[in-house]
Amino acid sequence: MKAEKVVYYSDSLKDDFAGTNIKAQSVGGDFPFLHKSRIWNFAAFLLYYIVAIPLVFIISKVYLGLKFENRQVVKKLKNTGFYLYGNHTRDLDAFIPPMVAFPKKAHIIANSDAVSIPFLHNVVQMLGAIPVPDSLSGMKGFTEAVFYRCKEKKCVAIFPEAHVWPFYTGIRPFPDTSFHYPVKDGSPVIAMVTTYRKRKGVFLLSKRPGMTVTLSEPMYIDSTLPPKKAQKELRDRVYSFMTEISSTKENIEYIKYVKKTQNDPENLRK
Repeated sequence: MKAEKVVYYSDSLKDDFAGTNIKAQSVGGDFPFLHKSRIWNFAAFLLYYIVAIPLVFIISKVYLGLKFENRQVVKKLKNTGFYLYGNHTRDLDAFIPPMVAFPKKAHIIANSDAVSIPFLHNVVQMLGAIPVPDSLSGMKGFTEAVFYRCKEKKCVAIFPEAHVWPFYTGIRPFPDTSFHYPVKDGSPVIAMVTTYRKRKGVFLLSKRPGMTVTLSEPMYIDSTLPPKKAQKELRDRVYSFMTEISSTKENIEYIKYVKKTQNDPENLRK
């Protein structure tokens, strides 16, 4: 399948092609990362399970063409919380963790723009978003929220690539920073990899490839290593699984990504 378009990038660690254009609000020490109100949490339960999950299921199946491989591994973790790490290839990637974790609730570590839309920040939090703070004052509340959700035996989803590259078929390099959480609390990890396949059947959007999400077996930290080394070792295991799956599964290049050079047409127009 020939790529529909070419996208030029400069930095695989920093470039973002999500195109949301949301003006991010500050998330600092005064941000309510955890809500203890019973009314708030009851409303969050109804919104998540009665409204969001059915919509997510329909959109994921019909619009995204989402299929899973090895999803049954989640049953092995029914009595514990876990961390879910995946590549970031769609602006609707937030739909995947709820489908993976169900019936557990999935909480997703997100950029601050996720809670920056006026009047909707409570709704986004109710649906599971945990925004990353943009100041040191917010780090305490943020990390407490992450550990609290995992202690509740829920799923905490992390996209370590951080930035969205739509339909990208490779795995971009990412640091081991976010692997601090499972190393700190000893919770298991599942890696997930999104690849793209040709869609079958009659769909209005069938020209776009469907998403296949492959899950790893649960991974556990190497307790014989010091924390920093265990963090890096766990990251390397997740990265190795992700790169192996992305290179061996059907993976259609719908958008071609090319690193910029001095001779690229896009540079010459500047």
